[in-house]
Amino acid sequence: MDIAIIGGGIAGLSLALNLHRHGIACRVFERAPEVKELGVGITLLPHAMREFAALGLDQALLDAGIPIAESCFFNRFGQLIYREPRGKGAGYQYPEVSIHRGRLHMILYRAACERLGFDRILTDHDCIGVAQDDGGVTVAFKQFSTGAMRPAVRAGAAIGCDGINSVVRRQFYPHDRVAFAGINTWRGVTRRKPILTGRTYMRIGSILTGKIVVYPIIDDVDRSGNQLINWMAEIKRDTFDQNDWNKPGELADFLPIYQDFRFDWLDVAALIRDADQILEYPMVDKDPIARWTFGRVTLAGDAAHPMYPRGSNGAAQGAIDARVLTECLRASRADLPAALRAYEAARAPATAKIVRTNREHPPDFINIKVEELVGDRPFGNLDDHITQDELRALSENYKRIAGFALTDVA
Repeated sequence: MDIAIIGGGIAGLSLALNLHRHGIACRVFERAPEVKELGVGITLLPHAMREFAALGLDQALLDAGIPIAESCFFNRFGQLIYREPRGKGAGYQYPEVSIHRGRLHMILYRAACERLGFDRILTDHDCIGVAQDDGGVTVAFKQFSTGAMRPAVRAGAAIGCDGINSVVRRQFYPHDRVAFAGINTWRGVTRRKPILTGRTYMRIGSILTGKIVVYPIIDDVDRSGNQLINWMAEIKRDTFDQNDWNKPGELADFLPIYQDFRFDWLDVAALIRDADQILEYPMVDKDPIARWTFGRVTLAGDAAHPMYPRGSNGAAQGAIDARVLTECLRASRADLPAALRAYEAARAPATAKIVRTNREHPPDFINIKVEELVGDRPFGNLDDHITQDELRALSENYKRIAGFALTDVA
């Protein structure tokens, strides 16, 4: 059994490490000519850390990131709506870790190169199609850097881990399109002194009037006590004009929304203006599809279930895909198509539910609900509108759907 993994992102490398751990041969084919430390921040929830701990990477990730101790929800006037402990402080066996996405990617990449061998992690391989027969699959590649054709690769099965714009998925769904509902985002990182506890994940405002998520990803980034703070601003408008992907963002496009977000504990406008880097993205996902698996080919991670980047769940679900797929391949070594079907049956319904929940009732639904009840103004006694127990119930409901309620992670 030799598995071709198409895509060397979080899902693809997690799958390679899982397969290698259980003695299943695989190769990773990554489109980029070189793997670099790119991107901004990401939060690894306890169920993600559970998966990485099983691969022996939990300490490396914790050393490279920051353990989050609390999650706080604020309105756009800086008033605290709801606070809850996170990670080990909430009783989980595993921490919740915020980290630079590039650092996470490089930790996975280096581990895969060391364990599988550099000859099994191949860069500059841009997949252009997959064919199959009764004996296996044939994957066609070209060099991404030059466009020159590469020799085709033969394997027992192919797993499309090639992201939201998956070539493998498009082969079976040629009219596949992202779903855009008028929400655009801007992401950045800023060096500054710790905010609140220095271990706080903050959701401020709502997408209806302007929302920003703020959390630290690197401690003492400049040896002067400053942290690298990750932030993502998002706003829903009646528009069909969506941001470009991973391109430099323009302050004029969104900073005016946050000019009045000035609190005694944070000046949001200054946080944005002082950013080292700002990138723009559209908030997109895709409708759940009827099938992931076609004979000896299946999908994983964002190629299978692209979801809104809310609740920090995309990386976790990709890592869970990797573990479940490996378990299914171990159980049905003699019948690869049956193993891939079993994997789809185990994972597709759960991830489809998360995709829909992230659209309709994401974690920051708490902010939207309070804004609806109170109006777009400061509140006096929030309990006159909604109790802390009711807010806690909203938070716990999302955790159950997303698979990281305390009992689920244990």
